[in-house]
Amino acid sequence: MQHSGVKDTQLRENSNQKVHPQPMEEATNQNPEAMEALVSRIFTNISSLKSAYIQLQAAHTPYDPDKIQAADKLVISELKTLSELKHFYREHNPKPVCVSPQDSRLAAEIQEQQSLLKTYEVMVRKFQSEIQNKDSEIIQLEQQIQESIHKRVKLEKNLKLRGLSTNESPGSGSETGLSSPDLSPDMFRSAVEAAYKAIHDFSKPLINMMKVAGWDLDAAANSVEPNIIYAKRAHKKYAFESHICQRMFMGFKDESFSLITKNPPETKESLYQQYLALRETDPLDAVGQSPDSMFGKFCQNKYLLVVHQKMEASFFGSLDQRNYITGGGHPRTAFYQAFLKLAKAIWLLYCLAHSFDPSVKIFQVKRDSEFSEVYMDSVVKFFIVEDGDEKPKVGLMVMPGFWIGGSLIQSQVYLTGVKVVE
Repeated sequence: MQHSGVKDTQLRENSNQKVHPQPMEEATNQNPEAMEALVSRIFTNISSLKSAYIQLQAAHTPYDPDKIQAADKLVISELKTLSELKHFYREHNPKPVCVSPQDSRLAAEIQEQQSLLKTYEVMVRKFQSEIQNKDSEIIQLEQQIQESIHKRVKLEKNLKLRGLSTNESPGSGSETGLSSPDLSPDMFRSAVEAAYKAIHDFSKPLINMMKVAGWDLDAAANSVEPNIIYAKRAHKKYAFESHICQRMFMGFKDESFSLITKNPPETKESLYQQYLALRETDPLDAVGQSPDSMFGKFCQNKYLLVVHQKMEASFFGSLDQRNYITGGGHPRTAFYQAFLKLAKAIWLLYCLAHSFDPSVKIFQVKRDSEFSEVYMDSVVKFFIVEDGDEKPKVGLMVMPGFWIGGSLIQSQVYLTGVKVVE
């Protein structure tokens, strides 16, 4: 039997000993089945992580944003599972208490959070890259939409020029970019002014070509309308404007503009739609896209009337261009393009005139008619008539007049028997 003092001494020594957590080997040996299950889950998780990473790589070739996003989520999910297993192991198998105040477990947690943060940063960069790609796709789609709208407008214009698209729903003009203003006398007046300007503009290259070809302009002017007394030699240009006007407006009052066609007569709505379509279209594009349209035939017929074959032969040295037009073509020469601008202005005026109900009426003034300030307007603005002289008479008509409803648009004339004020 031991002495009580010795026993107390042993108890004090045992009390002074420090108790440490069980080492890993001991803890593992205490529950080997749990450890085996944990290790098995870790290996399974690592295999899943590897599979997810392989899917992520495969999604980049070819590049598939949806598959990349799905694979990224799968990788993150497996990383989170691995982190949870790590926490589970640490909670059930704590390490010996460190002497250092810096806890190693906290350091490991920080390291793990930093690793996750890096993973999230990579994800953010990838998402930003995907957003940029989506933005680029949106811009490309917007450009395609604009191109489609442009093609649609162009196609509708072509259909209207050919008389294939006459019925439109309300508001369709605003959707296609084609405005549809209401018919008004002011609109027609503007078209008359544009037509008169087009006659004047085409007369310039015509006269210049005659000069270059060596024509006698005095004789040429006299052949248009003989024995006209001009107040100035420069006024002989009005003879050529009159020549252009007479031929361009020939058949204007007819519904078909004297064009031979097997198609039924155009409706007022159809003519107005043609006006809207052509007014914003380059005439060369219009005849190029629809060479056999009514407008295309009009251009060919009027060119052959305005430009005589002798005149053309002297201009170009041959009749190749004329033969090409006679065969149904539309040459891209500068001279023909200048004529197309004139033809477009007259055709627009014709379409607009027959869009009204009732149609606009045209009237022309014959030579030697007595000048009327009501129905006529002199192209020479400043002139005087001396006492005792006869009243001024019409020498040339350079633009016809029009009746539109109860309104009158005066005819433009060149007067004889007057003196010009310098």
